[in-house]
Amino acid sequence: MTESSRAAETAAERADGAGDIDVLVVGAGVTGIYQLYRARAAGFSVKLLEAGDGVGGTWYWNRYPEARFDSESYTYGYLFSKELWEEWEWSEQFAGQPEIERYFNHVADRFDLRRHMVFNSTVTSAVYDEAAGRWAVTSNDGFLYRARFLIAATGVLSIPFIPGIPGRESFRGEQHHTGRWPKTPIDFTGKRVAQIGTGSSGVQIVPAIADQVASLTVYQQVADWCTPLNNAPITPVEQADLKADFEAIRETLNTSPSGFLHELPTRKGADETKEQRREFYEKLWNSPGFRKLSQTYLDMTTDPEINAEWCEFMAGKIRGIVKDPVTAEKLIPKGHGYGGRRPPFVTGYFEAFNNSNVSLVDLNERPITRITETGIETADGLREFDIVIWATGYDFGTGALNRMGVQGRGGLALKEHWSEGPLTYLGVVTAAFPNFFFPGGPHGAAGNNPRYSGDQVDFITDLLVYARDHGYGVIEVDGAAEDEWTGAMNSSTQSSFLKSSYFYGSNIPGKPVRQLLNPAGRWKLHELIAEAVKTEYSMFKLVKSSA
Repeated sequence: MTESSRAAETAAERADGAGDIDVLVVGAGVTGIYQLYRARAAGFSVKLLEAGDGVGGTWYWNRYPEARFDSESYTYGYLFSKELWEEWEWSEQFAGQPEIERYFNHVADRFDLRRHMVFNSTVTSAVYDEAAGRWAVTSNDGFLYRARFLIAATGVLSIPFIPGIPGRESFRGEQHHTGRWPKTPIDFTGKRVAQIGTGSSGVQIVPAIADQVASLTVYQQVADWCTPLNNAPITPVEQADLKADFEAIRETLNTSPSGFLHELPTRKGADETKEQRREFYEKLWNSPGFRKLSQTYLDMTTDPEINAEWCEFMAGKIRGIVKDPVTAEKLIPKGHGYGGRRPPFVTGYFEAFNNSNVSLVDLNERPITRITETGIETADGLREFDIVIWATGYDFGTGALNRMGVQGRGGLALKEHWSEGPLTYLGVVTAAFPNFFFPGGPHGAAGNNPRYSGDQVDFITDLLVYARDHGYGVIEVDGAAEDEWTGAMNSSTQSSFLKSSYFYGSNIPGKPVRQLLNPAGRWKLHELIAEAVKTEYSMFKLVKSSA
């Protein structure tokens, strides 16, 4: 398709969607695509707006070298269609970005969802019209959409964060954030590269480019407890088993607390001998991905001695891999135990520091003072670079929602309503903002994202159907329900272990340090969803439609 024909098609799509519609979805990531599918299947007129020019959300924007899942591929995909499950074969246990993006494109085309989508469309304002009981939503190109229900599936990892280091704009080389990586591959050959940040994205990039660059200098603020991803191809036998076991797999993924296929842990470290624990730690180290969290000891995050012992085991592994003892010690986390921050999973990360062209700078010892036209300056002086990679994370949880210009009753801005942190019920609605929903946003759950955000999409869709069938046109959560849920999120003892994490927003200067996940867990979410359905949504104010 030519650019002119695509532009014409987009204009036609927007003109078609500019009238009154039932449901307007924002975001074509894993949650938004599913919400579009469910709303259309329920008989609503629906349109989806997407800021990018393709589907995939996080997996559209994050196309840096070696970007990949750390959830098993088949547990991340959709479960609403057995035919889709059987026809799509993931090549690896943890698929890479190109394959993930192909999957979402396949879903969009396979279920004819693309014709409901408008690309290159960023929401700049969303104002609730109380008299009409509708949302007036404006996009960056001036188009106005009116919708009964506004569903912001904007995700928790959609607004890149770059720290305010003086001089960044003056740098004359290339700069790229991992969350806004260009589609055209970057040529690292023979380049002097700086990478700022060593979170989940940064640790994937380092080994991917280490052998291409002239030099790679990694600037680290906080070391994380990185463990091996232990990726592998999915064998033909495994493919056959996955297809044959679809119903059982779907049942497990729809009900497990983590949203994974992992068996629940049953052992406590305190009940075993030191030798037994050592054997278990070795098995854990060699297990794939999140099993190190989901299938560890029951008391791993509650018994400081067990956690410290596992951390010392991992520290020994790092010292055994990294040849330079000074570098190894810098790569070993200090000040937090395992699970205290979101643990990355790696392939060849520690080994990369054995390359003579890869070096590590501890920003606690040598903070960056400024960025110049040619490089990065610390107390040690100036280092010159050709490329700077910002692997500095995101404004997690509320970043995208607070930038949509959302205004509820009486012109109340969402950003103002959430000035001290998000206020939600079940992580899907907030008081004083009728007919506004945000699945996959703050207070959702913790674990495999598509599984709990899918729970929220199902809840929202069922609520909309209930309202339609009973003649209700306005849905607004009661403030008491919001207060109770938000209070439970912020007071949960389960959350204290993660306070140094971006899960609390502590990586963003000036952002309130509040819980952004649901530490009560997925089962609590399921319990309260069931209660809402049983009581015919008694925690909502439902108003009869006037039109």
